[in-house]
Amino acid sequence: MRVVKHPILPDDAAPDCIIYHDGQPVPAKSGEPIAAALLAAGVRVFRETAKKRNPRGIYCGIGRCTDCVMVVDGEPNVRTCVTPVRQGMEVRTQKGLGEWKNS
Repeated sequence: MRVVKHPILPDDAAPDCIIYHDGQPVPAKSGEPIAAALLAAGVRVFRETAKKRNPRGIYCGIGRCTDCVMVVDGEPNVRTCVTPVRQGMEVRTQKGLGEWKNS
């Protein structure tokens, strides 16, 4: 399920690239927010809280809260609701405060 005829999102509803969520391929549209691609694929949990490991998903959708933060290409705490998709991104569910990818 994707949003169509939106004033900001591209008009073409067909996915044109692949991102990877926790190692699994997810069809996405170039330029759409990561959160939109994940929601369209049925992903609802984006991170777990630091203390109690409670699941969190998208909440505000405009980059103000931190419920949608995930590890994107090794960088933790990326707000996925305002970060655009690009081909081949690696997106991981963030556990707690997140950890930087080992170089």
